[in-house]
Amino acid sequence: MLIDAHTHIDRYDLVGKDAVKSALEEITRHRIFTISNSIDLPSYRRNLAIGEMCDLVLPTFGVHPWNAPQYVQRLEALSEAIAQSPMLGEIGLDHYFVKDASQYPAQRKVFEFFLAAASEQGKVVNLHTTGAEGEILELLDRYDISRAIVHWYSGPLDILKELAARGMYFTVGIEVLHSEHIQAIAQEIPLPQLLTETDNPDGPQGLIGGPGMPLLLRDVIRGLAKVRRTTVEAIAQTIHANLLTLIQGDPRLADIYAQVSAESSDGS
Repeated sequence: MLIDAHTHIDRYDLVGKDAVKSALEEITRHRIFTISNSIDLPSYRRNLAIGEMCDLVLPTFGVHPWNAPQYVQRLEALSEAIAQSPMLGEIGLDHYFVKDASQYPAQRKVFEFFLAAASEQGKVVNLHTTGAEGEILELLDRYDISRAIVHWYSGPLDILKELAARGMYFTVGIEVLHSEHIQAIAQEIPLPQLLTETDNPDGPQGLIGGPGMPLLLRDVIRGLAKVRRTTVEAIAQTIHANLLTLIQGDPRLADIYAQVSAESSDGS
């Protein structure tokens, strides 16, 4: 079993009529456990529907920082979905792609609403950190968040080390084949805190020339194996074990733990 710890299966609806079906067929055929993050309430409802089609897809609820201004005045409308979701994501801050600083207070307010819930409910969070890594580190400490997946980290190495020291996990995606900075990050991440992702279908488009499909994960694993000077099989086994460690003992994820632990990793 391979692990895609950050993707957006609902976004395949924008790729084409049968794109979701094709993605799920690939996920099923190649046994790719897939955490499908949401970016708003409609996205979560669609992810839930897709999750009913494939037991390898875990739908999670979040409000992406780009969408925070739409929800900042109606946070209570998010409470039911937050309570329902076994993990929370994609949530966070973005001070890099979002140039309009007037949106930052809304991002922070929505993010803190999710962090407070995650702290109270003991949930894993899946984080977007671009350009706001230091502020996110501060907020994770403030809300005593002990389990987080930091998605596609691209920030300073010193803050990465601080996050790693707190036990956070980090996903690496296809940019490991293209960026020396991401390669340095991939080398720096402690091996027991390393996860893989695709950010499909939108995330990899600028790097691969089109929407990503689930088997892109194989290229990620090969890239990581090269950077870490090890084998594809060793990386796949490590990622598999790391996800199990992250979710072990979480009652909301007990079925997922059983499912993932019952299957061996396969990086072929």
